[in-house]
Amino acid sequence: MPQEPLVIEDTAGPKDGQRILRLSGPLIITTLFDFQSKVRADASHTLMLDFTNVPYVDSAGIGALVGAYVTHQKDGRTLILIGVSQRVQEALQVTRVKQFFRFVDTMAAAEQSV
Repeated sequence: MPQEPLVIEDTAGPKDGQRILRLSGPLIITTLFDFQSKVRADASHTLMLDFTNVPYVDSAGIGALVGAYVTHQKDGRTLILIGVSQRVQEALQVTRVKQFFRFVDTMAAAEQSV
């Protein structure tokens, strides 16, 4: 069975100092390295991760998200997760890290929240 890829669209946000990463595909151990590279290279004040097309994450994907959260928190920057499915939210809840993240349902809501 072929592995579904993770496609990441990297665009400027609607305001200065914002960046959007639109993810399509699962965030799992075999797909997370490009995600980690893009998150580490990002220096924007606000990073918006659009999870609308992410069907699931595994423990390695959750670890990558926690790493992104820690880096942004330490540097006084903002990380927002957009359109996160119930399945992904439940994975974050079970692993007891959901409370670290800021969730919004849509890109429009994310733009209004910052």
